[in-house]
Amino acid sequence: MLGSSSATVWEFSKNGSVLIGDVRGRYRFGDQDRIKIETPFATSVYQLEISSDHMTLQEPGGAKLEFTRRK
Repeated sequence: MLGSSSATVWEFSKNGSVLIGDVRGRYRFGDQDRIKIETPFATSVYQLEISSDHMTLQEPGGAKLEFTRRK
């Protein structure tokens, strides 16, 4: 998934791994459309919305991260 040409690339693999720029981590889906992303630096839980080639992660009561699938 890619936010813009100058943005950090987030790569989600089917095996539960995620690469955020050059930082490796793990993700897993929770209940109520949530996703938990764990890296060596932090653990974050986001509200998840996926529609076609677009994904939105929203922090509880906070900022949104919006992505478009790279083909």
